[in-house]
Amino acid sequence: MASFFRARRVGVTAASLAVAVGGSYVALRDPYVSSNDRNGSGTALEAVRRKITDPVAVIPSRTLQESSLIAANSSNPLDILVVGGGATGCGVALDAVTRGLRVGLVERDDFSSGTSSRSTKLIHGGVRYLEKAVFNLDYGQLKLVFHALEERKQVIDNAPHLCHALPCMTPCFSWFEALYYWVGLKMYDLVAGRRLLHLSRYYSAQESAELFPTLARKGKDRSLKGTVVYYDGQMNDSRVNVGLACTAALAGASVLNHAEVVNLIKEDGGDRIIGARIRDNLSGTEFETYAKVIVNAGGPFCDSVRKLADKDAKPMICPSSGVHIVLPDYYSPEGMGLIVPKTKDGRVVFMLPWLGRTVAGTTDSNTSITMLPEPHEDEIEFILDAICDYLNVKVRRADVLSAWSGIRPLATDPNAKNTESISRDHVVCEDFPGLVTITGGKWTTYRSMAEDAVDAAIKSGNLNPKNTSLTSNIRLVGGEGWDPAFFTVLAQEYVRMKVAHNGKIVPGVMDTAAAKHLSHSYGTMAEKVASIAQKENLGKRLAHGYPYLEAEVAYCARNEYCESAVDFIARRSRLAFLDTDAAGRALPRVIQILADEHRWDKKRQKEEFQTATRFLQSFKSSKNAQFYDGKHI
Repeated sequence: MASFFRARRVGVTAASLAVAVGGSYVALRDPYVSSNDRNGSGTALEAVRRKITDPVAVIPSRTLQESSLIAANSSNPLDILVVGGGATGCGVALDAVTRGLRVGLVERDDFSSGTSSRSTKLIHGGVRYLEKAVFNLDYGQLKLVFHALEERKQVIDNAPHLCHALPCMTPCFSWFEALYYWVGLKMYDLVAGRRLLHLSRYYSAQESAELFPTLARKGKDRSLKGTVVYYDGQMNDSRVNVGLACTAALAGASVLNHAEVVNLIKEDGGDRIIGARIRDNLSGTEFETYAKVIVNAGGPFCDSVRKLADKDAKPMICPSSGVHIVLPDYYSPEGMGLIVPKTKDGRVVFMLPWLGRTVAGTTDSNTSITMLPEPHEDEIEFILDAICDYLNVKVRRADVLSAWSGIRPLATDPNAKNTESISRDHVVCEDFPGLVTITGGKWTTYRSMAEDAVDAAIKSGNLNPKNTSLTSNIRLVGGEGWDPAFFTVLAQEYVRMKVAHNGKIVPGVMDTAAAKHLSHSYGTMAEKVASIAQKENLGKRLAHGYPYLEAEVAYCARNEYCESAVDFIARRSRLAFLDTDAAGRALPRVIQILADEHRWDKKRQKEEFQTATRFLQSFKSSKNAQFYDGKHI
């Protein structure tokens, strides 16, 4: 089996060592090399950018994308067929198509329907990996941190409307802790070098209480001495993922969600895989698509794809469960997260402001692989217990608005005793001719993982790309030309036309909350959403207390391959993750609009409601959870 771990080389030279004596940091980085410099010409990059940012460009319809895949026959195959529409899979499609290759992608559910939408929402280098690197003298872990910090800044730059820097506060209850975390996080700044977001700093107990009012200053035989605040990135994960898919489609890739690989096709008289039989899960029809190389980016399910090639294939995945809960906004201040480095069992727990609510987590335990993982009540209680020790607000189970579980596809190390000690590095392998598998890694490094997978596919299929990877300089759809003040354009130039209960059309103001939400969700494409709200009378909010508009459902159906109610409430909007009860209340109207867009009959609408209701029941909010908890009431 020709498998290998990939980690970016980190060179340290005298010329790249910059020392700032005035008390900030030491930059330990190689000079950044742009893709223009690597390619010797910006022609290919500019051509791709024009395709993506063309104001009259329209994302090809799902029907057209399926036709393109069907047209890829044995005499005219694709260069690469990607299996899996998560962050890595869509990243592979974007990387490959921008190198001038013919690319297809299929995803059996929806883009980001698995692990990629159930992440921590952090774009991070890995503080605890740095700690392990230092104490274990592990250069491999250090390389991971170097590389992840480089990619962290890259992700934020490539999707500025969906990603931002977030300060994270680490409480210190002894002067030793204060010194330990201050030194450790200064090292984190050091390793980031010129990719630093902001410098970390120490705050006194009084200053910390002002920045994070719900932080407890006194606890069980301890008192707060101060805090150290450092910076990592935060994102709207599924919208970045959908943005990757749509950007790849605009660049020329044939991407198809709700399309499942049911079998792999091998060449006559040989072992090389040359295509796949695919079932459209919406229509039930099956078709064949041929490709010179297939890239398996199935995440936790990549072993099931490998077993289509060889039913005796040995598993590569060690699945780990990560549970998160969402609490009301008053648990954490806007713009400041809380990181607890050591819990009762040694894990890291955090509380982060996210889309107007507070997300808390996480767990890290062995699990089985399933399409719809559910959090266990004891895992929810573990998170509540952990944050309870650090807050002066009463922590109640009834405050849990949503709770979900995600499966991390960790690459196995036979010597590892538990999932926490397994390296988060990624693995690229070709253990069956024509089938390249990419697995492991994390959200932060999806772009470089995709680059490595495409490099391996080019070698496997002897492909002829027109240029090297361009994705380090390509912004996702909606990102080019966007700036944080863009919401003011929406607020000043658009109104929300709404249909009142009596059927009368009434104008409503495009308030700041709605304008900011549209700007940060769709970037420069937000004007198209606002135009629908104004011209098609779809300006009403879908759920009380949330900025999501009816117009977004129509826009996503037309421009983002939103094919089901769950696609919208979970991945195009984040209502299911923020508040499952609010998502349930919005569901009938979401289905009604999608029915108009996709011409669903009554039977399909009923099926959509039932499917979405079952989906929401897997998110253990206070309403749908069955629990008996004497502590958090």
